[in-house]
Amino acid sequence: MEPLLIINIFISFFCCFLIIPFWIRKAKQIKLVWEDMNKLNSKKEVAGSGGVVVVLSAMIGILLYIAIQTFYFKSNNGISVQILAILCSMFFVTIVGLLDDLFGWRKGGLSKRSRIILVLLSAIPLMVINAGESVMFGINFGILYPLIIIPLGILGATTTFNFLAGYNGLEASQGIILLSAMAIVTYLTGNSWLSIVALCMVASLMAFYIFNRNPAKVFPGDVLTYSVGMLIAGLAIVGNIEKIVVFFFLPYFLETFLKLRGKLEKQSFGKPNKDGTLDLPYDKIYGLEHLAIYVLKRIKPSKKVYENEVVLLINIFQIAIILIGFLLFLPN
Repeated sequence: MEPLLIINIFISFFCCFLIIPFWIRKAKQIKLVWEDMNKLNSKKEVAGSGGVVVVLSAMIGILLYIAIQTFYFKSNNGISVQILAILCSMFFVTIVGLLDDLFGWRKGGLSKRSRIILVLLSAIPLMVINAGESVMFGINFGILYPLIIIPLGILGATTTFNFLAGYNGLEASQGIILLSAMAIVTYLTGNSWLSIVALCMVASLMAFYIFNRNPAKVFPGDVLTYSVGMLIAGLAIVGNIEKIVVFFFLPYFLETFLKLRGKLEKQSFGKPNKDGTLDLPYDKIYGLEHLAIYVLKRIKPSKKVYENEVVLLINIFQIAIILIGFLLFLPN
């Protein structure tokens, strides 16, 4: 990769880093604020939907990459169409996530049916360009690949990525880990341009994490989780790396199973205590977050579990899955 093509990654980082403080002030002014559920009697309301800035900052960097390829190197080899299709899908699902945030998660946000329909519609840009290859897991799906596999893949990645959430820094750090792993995979498989697309979002998420880590000054909202999930699916489809990405998503499959156990009604939050520690909110485990609290209480002599420890343990688990995926699916 030409060094000039990497400048857009830094642009994404600094755009997000510089705009997020402004977003925090404006969100508080218009009362777009949410309670930090893992803090006991927390009267501090945190700015919401900061994912809008993350997505727009990443898009700026990605569009700059296209501009450099087009006007400076005089070459895009048809990749611009595929990148723009990914951006169109991501922009559409960003709007869906923002609407869900504005309607309020406590009141259910968008209805489940509306969410499913709108997310499926966001797959249209990738469908119409027939992104990716129809052969997956050794099976040639033919026309069924753009008509069925692509929209279902985007729906699955978008909704499941949204499940593992609710803790300061969790969604942002998970996005950084997963997309960094995908950047490595796409680079090693000869699609370095997809690596740059992934790294633009990684850079934007890193800037956001500075403000979102515990104690959070801004929350990502569904606008971020939907968008990152969609980008993961889009990169997997265009880069033909569905198999390894599905393996990377094992923690999310487990999270989905646990959420279904609670009929999608049990919240992921812990039960906060006065000393800032967390306990299990239910008698049973209804999410990886709850499982992390349970494990930490078992292995820590003090039995005291803090929010940042829950996030760290989940991230370590995700990294372990990724490393196993590298060993199983990448060529030697």
